[in-house]
Amino acid sequence: METLFIYLVTINIIVYQLTGSAAAVAGLWIVSPLTNIVTKFWTGSFIDYRSKRKVMIVTYIMRALFICFIPFAPNMVVIYGILVVLSVAKAFFNPSSMTYIAMLVPKEKRKRFNSIRSFASSGAFIVGPAIGGALILLTSVETTLWLNALFFLFSAFLLFFLPEKENIDKETIPPLTISQVVKDFTVVQNYMSHNKYVSFIYFGFIIIMIFSFAMDAQEVVFTQQVIGLSEMEYSLLISITGIGSVIGALLLSIFSNFFSLRYMIVIGLIMMTIGYVIYAFSWSFLSIVVGFVILGFFNVFLNAGITTFFQNNVPVEIMGRVTSIYQLIQSAIQVVFILAIGFTADIISLRFTIITLALVMLVSSILFAFFVLNRRKVYFYREDNTENITF
Repeated sequence: METLFIYLVTINIIVYQLTGSAAAVAGLWIVSPLTNIVTKFWTGSFIDYRSKRKVMIVTYIMRALFICFIPFAPNMVVIYGILVVLSVAKAFFNPSSMTYIAMLVPKEKRKRFNSIRSFASSGAFIVGPAIGGALILLTSVETTLWLNALFFLFSAFLLFFLPEKENIDKETIPPLTISQVVKDFTVVQNYMSHNKYVSFIYFGFIIIMIFSFAMDAQEVVFTQQVIGLSEMEYSLLISITGIGSVIGALLLSIFSNFFSLRYMIVIGLIMMTIGYVIYAFSWSFLSIVVGFVILGFFNVFLNAGITTFFQNNVPVEIMGRVTSIYQLIQSAIQVVFILAIGFTADIISLRFTIITLALVMLVSSILFAFFVLNRRKVYFYREDNTENITF
């Protein structure tokens, strides 16, 4: 994960040096969801019939190769083209890793594993940009990118030591055609219709998180123009938030067995939303720090809980396709929602927009909690060796 954050630091600097445009830098953050909309239609159909471990290895090597090309890019068109390729590789990696983890880690250990993984990701959020900044100061942007590429290659090398959990018969792999993609869409649709509760919970989680994504997209403008923070205070705020995430993830990785899966999800979501509400009503650096520390601390509870819930209830045979379709829906909603919020904020005050989003998110989270805590649905949150719901 740290390799990703190092790469983000350097690519933002290169784009700004080439263009001097804040809009061009902001455009970097649209590439990934737009690429997801195009690729997620068929990535699941490719992944589910092939070795997830090999797919992850290939995507790491691809990212290493194309990151090496970035310093030689003569203009923004080439840079955006490289970013599209990197986003496609990531679109393959995420569903593959989700499925491979479900195959590799026993059901009763997934919650602990995902908690530790949240700790590693949160640590990367802090350490990655720091490493990137230090490398840029000590060497150069180009050297930093090449070192980042080596980290990706090293990650691919480590994957070779993980066991191959699938016995793939190449003769049985269907060709990746439009009819096959349509057929796989039908498979996912059938799963969702036969497992309405699982689909509802995961889709509800995606919708609620769209509100947080929309608020995050306006974060810089809100903190600096509405709250009046300086750039230094904003940088310090992000670091403090990351520290809160690391502390939350560390405690969760140690004490995860003391929390049921349902309460991890509910406590994580409600408390994270309260952090956003405090953020929306903030008037000073101190008040906004309180909100960010709370949301950063409990975000890891929610992510670890919902990831474990998903892996425990979706059969690994179709997990790649189900994950891809959900991420496709998420990306499409994100693009539309972010544009709508940006347009709304220009018409009415940004403060009112953020407060409205936070309050709607809070009400939605409370309603969502009732569905998660429904006693009749406790089976879906079991963490023992009970078989997954069959498809």
